[in-house]
Order: sequence, then C-alpha cells, then structure tokens
Amino acid sequence: MPAYEPGRSRVLSWIRRGAPLGLAAFFGVVVTHLAEAGPERENPYRVVEQLGRVLVWIENEYVDPVDRKRLVEGSIKGMVAELDPHSSYMPAEDYAIFQGDTEGHFGGVGVEVDFGDEYVTVIAPIEGSPAEKAGIKSGDHILAIDNLSVRGRPSVELVRQMRGEPGSHVLMTVRRPGSDKLLYITLTREIITVASVSSKLLKGGVGYLRIKTFQTGTHAEFLDHFAKLRHENKGDLAGVVLDMRNNPGGLVNEASAIADEFLTGGVIYTTRRRGKIVDEVRADNGGAVRRGPLAVLVNEFSASAAELVAGCIQDNHRATLVGAKTFGKGSVQTIIDLPDGAGLRITTLRYYTPSGRTIQEQGVTPDVLVPGATPAESFGVLREENLDNHLPPVEGAPAKVVAPTVKVPPDAGNETPDANAEVDLGVARTVPVDPRVGPDAALRIAYQIVTGALTRSSALAAAASVTPPSAKPASSATSSAAPLSSALPASSAAPTPSATPTKK
Repeated sequence: MPAYEPGRSRVLSWIRRGAPLGLAAFFGVVVTHLAEAGPERENPYRVVEQLGRVLVWIENEYVDPVDRKRLVEGSIKGMVAELDPHSSYMPAEDYAIFQGDTEGHFGGVGVEVDFGDEYVTVIAPIEGSPAEKAGIKSGDHILAIDNLSVRGRPSVELVRQMRGEPGSHVLMTVRRPGSDKLLYITLTREIITVASVSSKLLKGGVGYLRIKTFQTGTHAEFLDHFAKLRHENKGDLAGVVLDMRNNPGGLVNEASAIADEFLTGGVIYTTRRRGKIVDEVRADNGGAVRRGPLAVLVNEFSASAAELVAGCIQDNHRATLVGAKTFGKGSVQTIIDLPDGAGLRITTLRYYTPSGRTIQEQGVTPDVLVPGATPAESFGVLREENLDNHLPPVEGAPAKVVAPTVKVPPDAGNETPDANAEVDLGVARTVPVDPRVGPDAALRIAYQIVTGALTRSSALAAAASVTPPSAKPASSATSSAAPLSSALPASSAAPTPSATPTKK
C-alpha cells in the first residue's frame, strides 16, 4: 500500500483489486460464525443493520427525495473521520485532485493563492501558466469563478472549480487593489507542472536548496539542483542551507531518499504499529551531500515528511536546525484505491527518529530557536496538539489536546496577505545572494552558521535579538500546517510510510 505522509499520489495501490473480495468472503464466514457463537453485542453486523434501517427510513420518509450514493458516501466519510484528523475517505473527484497534487501536475490555470472569507488573493501566478499569460498579478483579488461568488465557500470546492480538463475554459472575476473596476478574464486550462525544489548559489559558494513539498520526483529534482549549484560554483560547495519551512510533507519514500543524501549511514527513521516495529529505514554511505557544513531551516508549518527529514538529520548530528518548533505530525497515512475511482487515506503507522523520539504531537525543536522569525508568533498557529481527536504520541497514552494560543495583532481588522511583501510567513520571496542583508532572519542566521561566522552560542544570541516581523497573517495559516494556494498541490502522500501553497 502506498503510504501518505501529510502528508501532495505519489499513490501506488499495493492491494490488488480482487483481494478485498476474497478477504471479505473468507472473513465473512469466520466473523459470522463468531458472531453467532458470541453475545449479541459482539455481532459486528448489528451496526451495519442499524445503518441500513436509518438509510431506509431516510429514503422512504425524508421530506424530499434523496440520493442514496450521497448518503452512503457521507456515512463512510463520517466513519473514517472519527479515526483521526489525517484519515479520510475521498470520493472520485476529490481523489483525482489528491493524486494530481502528489504527482505535481494537474489541469488548472496556474496560480498560487490564499483563501479568505470574502475573496481569494493571488500570491503569485506560475511562470508560463495561463494565469501569467492572461496578466493576472500578485495581489489580485478573485471575487468569482464562472460567475459564482467565492465568498464563504470551502477552499476544496474552489480548488475543484479552478482545476479541470486541459483545453477547458474558466472565467475569473478579478479586482485589482487600488481600482474599483472589475476584470473579467477567461483562462484556458493547461497541464500545470509544479516544481518542488528551488535553489540559489549564495555568496561564498554556499548552496541554498528549498524543498516546498515531497512529491513524485522530488529526490531527482533535488539532485539536479545540487549538481547545477556545483557546476555554477565550479566545484564543491562551501556548505549548504536546506530550507524546509512551510513544507507540509508528502511522500515518505521521497523524503527518506533525500535524508539519505546527507548521511554516511545509520538509521533514517523507524515505523511502529500497535507496539511493534514495522520497518527500519537505513542510509547508505554514498550521500551526495554527506560532507560539508549544513544548516536546516524549519518552522511551525513544517510538517510530516519534512519533520521526518529534520529529525533524522538532527539525531545524526549532521546539521544545525534553525527556526521554530515544527507542526508535530508524526503519523503515516496509507493510500488505498477503491472501486469507482474513490480513495481511502488511513493512518497506519507512527514514525520515530533514529534516537527513538516520537514526532507525533511533539514536533521537532530546532537547535537554534529564532523568536519572532515568522508572523505566526504574532497571531498564533495551529499545531497537531491543537487538533481534536489527534493521535497520542505513543500508543495507549492519552492525547493531549492543547488549546491554541490566540493572539490579536494590532491590524486584526485587515488580514489580507500582502502579496508584495518581502517575506511570506517569514520566508524571503526572493532569496538574496548575501542573506546577511536580507529580510529573512532565520535564513540570515543559518547562512552565518554554514559560513562559520556564527558558532552555536553566538547563533543563539543572534536569534534572541530578532524582532518580530510586521507582516500580516495569512488567513489559511491559522487552519493548516501550510498556506493554501489555488494553483499547486496542497497535500502529500507516500508509497511507503509518510500537508505549501495550493496551486490551481
């Protein structure tokens, strides 16, 4: 089974379609026998009978005719949602979107957005996309899609409406800040390909590599970017800054392959289920980035597979972690193909760092905490520990549900994200060649650690002096492990154990 780690399918179905029928037939006989021999309350079919009774009553007595398929899908969704926040049943249409996200390409208009209550704000159009060609700009407000207002509608529904078959058309009603005039822009959807890795050669021969999410092909992208940096530098790099801030996770196999590139051996992670170790993933000794100074950037929106990589590198003493405590999602979701195009995402494992630490609920704490490095500290942020019904850190322990810190910033009446700001959730939109003079405080410290300008103790002192940013909070950041965007994928999955802006 494919494992999904919110964590954009990257999904491979390891269960053959005929297997469920055979298993159902076999276990049906066994369970029926046990049910007949045991007390009435142990009969597993009693609950199903109750569901059937309710379905019949609704179909016969409800005031208006009902769609049986919708009712049954609703009951399945409810059943799976009772497990934990990361397990879900996905009808065919939702599953197709999920698969496009994890594979890094889909039919859409190519725009990264933030979802608000009144309108959708464009963070940036994707280079070469229909949105860019049509003149959509950062900061534009999308008021309606195909003449349907976006006000108050769920982000998933808006994503579905913006995506579609290549060659099909969608009408955007746009208002540009500073103008009352409405723009009506018709876009022709194309296949949008989303890069998960970006890079830049910094002053002094330091390589900057940012991983936005772990999707199919991320490991290969990473190696390509690393090779290009070495070529540009005309030789080995003086060090590397790995940026996984705002990375919601993704495919665990891609994440572990990248972690392997930084190590000369040892454990990358282990997985456990019901008190037993299921798997232990180890590194080999041929990592492309196994030598040289390394600093890793994480923040509150680094989740799942990103936490796995950070925890692995930290436990192996390979790098200095800089930033803020991570989200705390240490569970693995397996993706299962179901008939009629539907999919099931179900939590099957917890993963642990090489030293046996659990990330679930607790997250990864950087070696150098940078207070105020992200706007989240100005208005609070949801982490795994704040989610109702989340898994406890270890089996049998009570889950500790912590009420999120609620802070009201001075400009709480105006929460529109500034698409032209220098930083987005603390991360520089444009990475300067010399980060020491840029607006990104955490990057500045990480860069100086790699170049040797800061020691661990002096880095801690520098971090303590960082002043909180004045950037306004993005509305989506308070409700998920990463900002949403309407042009790219927003979730992640893995075909082994294993949530960036949303693109449409």
